[in-house]
Amino acid sequence: MSVLLTRPGAVVGAGPDAGVASHYGGPHKEQVLLAEGLAVVDLSHRGVVTVSGPDRLSWLHSLTTQLLIDLPPRTSRETLILSPKGHVEHALHVVDDGDTTWLTTEPGASGAVAGWLDSMRFMLRVEVEDVSDRYAVLGEPVGAESVEGEPIAWVDPWPTLVGDTFVYGPEPADHPALGRSWRELVVPVEELEAAVGDRPLAGTWAAEALRVAAWRPRAGVDTDHRTIPHELDWLRTAVHLHKGCYRGQETVARVRNLGRPPRRVVFLHLDGSGHVLPEPGAELVPVDGGRPVGQLTSVARHHEDGPIALAVVKRNLDPATVLLAGTTSAAQTVVVAP
Repeated sequence: MSVLLTRPGAVVGAGPDAGVASHYGGPHKEQVLLAEGLAVVDLSHRGVVTVSGPDRLSWLHSLTTQLLIDLPPRTSRETLILSPKGHVEHALHVVDDGDTTWLTTEPGASGAVAGWLDSMRFMLRVEVEDVSDRYAVLGEPVGAESVEGEPIAWVDPWPTLVGDTFVYGPEPADHPALGRSWRELVVPVEELEAAVGDRPLAGTWAAEALRVAAWRPRAGVDTDHRTIPHELDWLRTAVHLHKGCYRGQETVARVRNLGRPPRRVVFLHLDGSGHVLPEPGAELVPVDGGRPVGQLTSVARHHEDGPIALAVVKRNLDPATVLLAGTTSAAQTVVVAP
């Protein structure tokens, strides 16, 4: 459990965000402060893995979806670990300090990531260590890479295009996340409170609402065992299309070359007239009846837009179809084009 849960008003989160605060007593105000760039978010439940050794970048490059060879120090990248069939297993936030590559993972995933990477070392000069018990992550509404003299930080590239890639959704200039600033500061656990300083804290309730409004996918939340990156428009920041072979590369290339993915992410405006919102995982059906056409993956309350969600639906679903999640109606906005 995070040391910041001792702060006044802290309410512990649940599900993937257990172990840190969902909010500190004022979730709406916290979200406004975060959107204005004034608050920070305790993400110390995220995993932290280090990779050291002279072969670290070329080795990670060979295993994952992004171009990482010769990555300059303090330059952020996002990369995915795929299954042999191209399904998303892990999303890694990557930044190198010149001696060590720092990876942050979804909560609870660092052990699996470190274990798999360690099994793939063979004779290469790399060392992998899960340091989640010694380092904590702090989310900041900052878009600048870290510099010498401050803690290492990973800057989120979303929604820009990184490298030789492709988008299934809008170009960056037309994307709702245009201008979004977000980074993860990695600090020793004992320095977490000092890194917060006198800045107000916002909980994950606020951070998740802004993420959903930005159409930003999250591994383990917006993914399942069948997810391929194309379905979530994740090629734009995490997949380089001409970097050479890696596990799952054949599926990435085939779907890109032959057409559209079998499913697609949509953004939903939910009917907010009820007091209770549907839970992630709820099935979606057309309002006029029929079989399920998808399911909710992320649900949030936005300070301006009200109840919103991300969902994964069948590719050929008519974007004009109004959907139902239980008794809650949902109107679609296209993210990945049908």
